[in-house]
Amino acid sequence: MFLKNKTKDMNMKKLVSTHYSQGIFNFAFLLTRLIFGVLMMHHGYDKLVHFSEIKSTFYNFLGMGSTASLLMVVFAEFFCALFIVLGLFTRLAAVPLIICMSVALFKVHKGDFFGDGQAAALYLGVFVLFLLVGPGRVSVDGLASK
Repeated sequence: MFLKNKTKDMNMKKLVSTHYSQGIFNFAFLLTRLIFGVLMMHHGYDKLVHFSEIKSTFYNFLGMGSTASLLMVVFAEFFCALFIVLGLFTRLAAVPLIICMSVALFKVHKGDFFGDGQAAALYLGVFVLFLLVGPGRVSVDGLASK
């Protein structure tokens, strides 16, 4: 009985603890990279597959034309997201995604953080996190730096 209560107390202490191991931190970053990278790749893949149907109505970024804007978005959302998933050139790959999500949030969705722009705001926050912190150790970048 005493041992069971002690185990319960230890589990509760772990739950409210602010300490973490380096392994858990790296696993959490791997999981975050995989989830957000794959979800973003899905958005990019959908635009890639339906490119010819979307290009005439796509948002015209900086007057470059809707086709050029769509090309840049496909590059960011599919290929840069693939680099994020792999953890390869992670900080560099985050930059086009940050630009893309900023345009989506502030121009396309007019800064509507809690409405239509909520997904763009969430992605923007995570990609800024990758830019600041990097990919973690469980990545191609992390393995190359050993």
